[in-house]
Amino acid sequence: MTKNVCASWGHNQQSELEALCETLRDMPELNAKQAIKLAAFHANAPSKPGTEVPTLEQRYAMPGDDCAAFKTPQGYQLFAMEGMLPAFVKNDPKAAGWSSVMVNISDIAAMGGRPTAVVNAFWHSDHGESDVLLANIKRACDVFGVAFAGGHSSIHSEYTPHLAVAILGEARRLLSCYHLEPGQRLFMLSDLTGSWHGELPYWGCVGGKTPEQIRAQWAVPAFLAESGLAVAAKDISNGGILGTLIMMLELTGCGATLDLSAIPKPDGDLLRWLRAFQSFGFLLAVEPQKVSSLLSTFQKSHLTCCPVGTINDSGKIHLDYAGATSEFWNIQQHPLTGMGA
Repeated sequence: MTKNVCASWGHNQQSELEALCETLRDMPELNAKQAIKLAAFHANAPSKPGTEVPTLEQRYAMPGDDCAAFKTPQGYQLFAMEGMLPAFVKNDPKAAGWSSVMVNISDIAAMGGRPTAVVNAFWHSDHGESDVLLANIKRACDVFGVAFAGGHSSIHSEYTPHLAVAILGEARRLLSCYHLEPGQRLFMLSDLTGSWHGELPYWGCVGGKTPEQIRAQWAVPAFLAESGLAVAAKDISNGGILGTLIMMLELTGCGATLDLSAIPKPDGDLLRWLRAFQSFGFLLAVEPQKVSSLLSTFQKSHLTCCPVGTINDSGKIHLDYAGATSEFWNIQQHPLTGMGA
């Protein structure tokens, strides 16, 4: 049913959009984000009775955004961490090693930052595969221009492969989802020059680029922050476009309208793109008076940056497509991660 909905929009747009919403709500990668609620519970618990409501600067350092951000005289120190699925580490150590760095780089970029150093902790049962894993962590660090600063290694025949990688970065001016306000425009920044990774919902876009080009591309969100062209960003990762949007809105309790027909996409099935983990892809919040300047910035770029919706105060996400409108998610009634408002 889902394939027909996405491949050829039929005569009953409303029912087909609602069917698409149902399919998206049932995505396993979206439901997996609910595991974050446990961390949210402890993060939101007051340290002691009578604790005051955190200031914005204090919230920057708490879980919720793609990185924790700590104020420094020069701007902000950024800190993030990502874990790889055990099956991914076991079955494809080359891709797992590379990806563990790349996803962290995107987290730093989403905060308007530039990466500085990476550390890792891994457990494995095989020396050869461990070597492949570490070699590709180091390769990614070299390509993205960050220090490979060591970590923790454990290899034993009885271990199940596990990998976690943490990253440090710096931001002069912060992009944060705490900056969301009704009336801001929602943009999507993507690299459509990439390609699919086999049949998987993964869109890669580093192939054919030099390390210098890759570093410059991942520095674009920092430029947008420092130029005042965007106030918030969230990288489009395992939850796809819709999961990313839910988490982006949760911190403030804002809502949004999203026009599916306005989303820049490669040729092919809409559902696959909505679910895709984009190796370079961000949702941006932009002040209305900055829209024209932002559009001008990408006129001669290989990157695509398009308005796709509007932030509002509804606490809900509504999808528009082919003349139909449907409520996709009520953030207040069904929090995904429990972070934020």
